[in-house]
Amino acid sequence: MSEPLLPVWLAVWGLSFVGTWAARRYALRRNLVDAPGERRSHVIATPRGGGIAIVVAVALGAPVAVAYLGMHASAAAWAAWTGMVLVAAAGWLDDHRPVSPWGRLAIHALAAGLFSYGLWWDGTPAWQAMLGFIVPLVLTNVWNFMDGIDGIAASQAAVVATTVVLVDPGLGGAVAALLVAACLGFLPFNFPRARLFMGDVGSGAIGFLLGALVVHAAGVAPAAGLILAGTLAPFMVDAGLTLGRRILRGERWWTPHVQHAYQVAARRWGHPTVTLAFAALAVAGAGLGLGLSRMGVTTIFMSSMLAAWYMSAAILWLATQRSKRDGEGVPPDRKEKT
Repeated sequence: MSEPLLPVWLAVWGLSFVGTWAARRYALRRNLVDAPGERRSHVIATPRGGGIAIVVAVALGAPVAVAYLGMHASAAAWAAWTGMVLVAAAGWLDDHRPVSPWGRLAIHALAAGLFSYGLWWDGTPAWQAMLGFIVPLVLTNVWNFMDGIDGIAASQAAVVATTVVLVDPGLGGAVAALLVAACLGFLPFNFPRARLFMGDVGSGAIGFLLGALVVHAAGVAPAAGLILAGTLAPFMVDAGLTLGRRILRGERWWTPHVQHAYQVAARRWGHPTVTLAFAALAVAGAGLGLGLSRMGVTTIFMSSMLAAWYMSAAILWLATQRSKRDGEGVPPDRKEKT
């Protein structure tokens, strides 16, 4: 983070902290509470929707940072801002009353389409515009899937965004720094023991913004995209393999469940331990990529190491799944009757 950005960074952190406190009070007044259940990983009724503070802090802080630093906001940048707000709005509605998953997905696709169009309008290569649709759409839903234990979604977002700051020194890095500040303002209410959940309003919007930042960084330098892909490995592998298994089993993959590796591990070792372990894996992925990049290795070699890193994460996923005992993580409708 550049020193001139520090006042804006501190303001975003403060706005997120105060906003999270206010969001908790609002959720309690409106009875927006997630009750424990066999398809949830918590055991205490907890208010939800605190991620609105992260979204508002970043949405207000980003234009201020652009003006403060004298930068130019491209069409893609404004499209990313608009898309984040759209995804957050859909999540805010869903946190208040159930919304069709297909309706939410349509809004996510619209937001991703806007960002992709913004990239095309700015004259970026076709591959980057295509990634501008795919990556934000995927990460929007990955963050939604993976937001299931205390602190994991916000801490992973902070690690990925910090990596963006290191590999993209321009506007993308500045916005990423503000996302880090907003996540740090939220985390005291969510970790190590959650007094407030992020909710769909936060998880989806954060995933979308991270997707836009990853695509922007990849456009700046291909190596930056590979570094960020390594940082994302813990979430991508757990979400991807778990989703694939549920689809192959013919399950309703879009419904809540407790089959992710992080959920299985949390039941055994506790939320804080697993959240910190996932953060350590993300940091290790970032460190591996940054180290290889500074060694000046070829993109092909970096890609090979990235594939090996993902294979290692997949092995960890398999080991976690095999550690399940007494039907842990198996949907209630698939447990053997006794």
